[in-house]
Amino acid sequence: MQYHIPGGTADSNSICKDLADARAKISVVFPLDSPTWPQNKQIVADGGGSPQMGSSVSGGQTLQQEEKQLQPLMQMDNQLPPKKAPDFCSFRYGLSFLLHCCNVITMAQRTCLNLTMVVMVNSTDPHGLPNTSTKKLLDNIKNPVYNWSPDIQGIILSSIFYGFVIIQVPIGYFSRIYSVKKIIGFALCLSSVISLLIPPAAGIGEAWLIACRTVQGAAQGIVGTAQFEIHVKWAPPLERGRLTSMSTSGFLLGPFIVLVVTGVICESLGWPMVFYIFGACGCALCLLWLFLFYDDPKDHPCISIREKEYITSSLVQQVSSSRQSLPIKAMLKSLPVWAISIGTFTFFWSNNIMTAYTPIFIDSMLHVNVKENGFLSSLPSLFACICGILAGHLSDFFLVRNILSVTVVRKLFTAAGLLLPAIFSVCLPYLGSSFYGIVIFLILAGATSSFSLGGVLINALDIAPRYFGFIKAYTTLIGMIGGLISSTLTGLILKQDPESAWFKTFIIMAAINVTGLIFYLIVGEAEIQDWAKEKQHTRL
Repeated sequence: MQYHIPGGTADSNSICKDLADARAKISVVFPLDSPTWPQNKQIVADGGGSPQMGSSVSGGQTLQQEEKQLQPLMQMDNQLPPKKAPDFCSFRYGLSFLLHCCNVITMAQRTCLNLTMVVMVNSTDPHGLPNTSTKKLLDNIKNPVYNWSPDIQGIILSSIFYGFVIIQVPIGYFSRIYSVKKIIGFALCLSSVISLLIPPAAGIGEAWLIACRTVQGAAQGIVGTAQFEIHVKWAPPLERGRLTSMSTSGFLLGPFIVLVVTGVICESLGWPMVFYIFGACGCALCLLWLFLFYDDPKDHPCISIREKEYITSSLVQQVSSSRQSLPIKAMLKSLPVWAISIGTFTFFWSNNIMTAYTPIFIDSMLHVNVKENGFLSSLPSLFACICGILAGHLSDFFLVRNILSVTVVRKLFTAAGLLLPAIFSVCLPYLGSSFYGIVIFLILAGATSSFSLGGVLINALDIAPRYFGFIKAYTTLIGMIGGLISSTLTGLILKQDPESAWFKTFIIMAAINVTGLIFYLIVGEAEIQDWAKEKQHTRL
């Protein structure tokens, strides 16, 4: 290729082009010998000797055609892929682990009452323990005892979900407007302080305890919902599965820790110390949260420049500083949003049954004592936490290597998270009293359900990243409704038909899972929806 530059040099790499008498100069840095340089151009030099692209074009090309050829070259410098920052030694993974710890503490504060209730009421005698141990557990100094009927106990245990349900949609909206750091910090502190107040509230009366649990549920609902807004600014698209699964796996690890530790604390220190310990841990974690977390990686003083540039550049097309009004009407008409809602409904339906009724199922099938029951019931939660983290890494592996598209990955992991637990749970009633068979299938059913963390439970971040917090709150509300219905229906089935109750329960669960999965596979998507895109304005 030959270039004729009167008064200039042919090896110049900086070319200035006159744009239609607008006197605007655009510097284009590009080698003249590049194979992508526009062909058949005559390059002339102005009086100053600097090269200039003239309007005279050989081959019959017009100035407009010449501009179209040069436009992608001028944009190449801005389209270079960002350099990837380190993974596990990076601040964003440390932040995800901090969220994981927050979720562990909130779940511990929420579920510890399920086991302390055994020693809080005088109508419950721990199974399989000698009388001397029972008297020691029921000592009025370490373990105050209350005369609560089963109905009152049920209201106390479920009261935490009242506040949780009420707060979902409002906090999903306000987390887009106000500082997530302050919202989560305040909610975590409130939940921890109420945990410290539960023992004296129980001594005053059950009404005070129910009120405390309701407020605590609202605080924990704030923590559980507002945290998803964090991933909008902190999670690069190709790492969303890993980061979100790492943080949300704390919801699965919390019950395991509670089931293992609470019994030991009750025996040695008394049941009030369970609430004092978890409450104090929450207060300490709150201080750590306020010190380490910032709403935007751009403002964090400790994050490396390389990681900051990697995060911001990978999200430049999805995150905007401007706040747009919520397109409620478009969301309600969006089939992908309905697919996520139905998928979340089915996940909560099955997960709530497996979490709430596993101890009862083990007791009815294996007839073990309380300590053994607690340990066996904790195993599905432990393996679910492990599989949830692995699912996040595996889903991102498929995306980074371009093995599967985002839509295929989300549907694949949703199918595994809804279909496999249904299959394993349906097999449970046919295992009879086989100890190892029941334990293994319970673990498989609980562990495989966490595959949904790489599927439907993160799908809202794909279709509408700027409205992720609100959509997550909305779909979680629908999911919790499914969980409340499933637990209520299961209780009615167990009461009316004890002989075939488990078979009916798991068959209904499998039918719900399959129906929801089919709907999700048909209409689910993982591309940003038109109503979720930012309106672009071109500036000259």
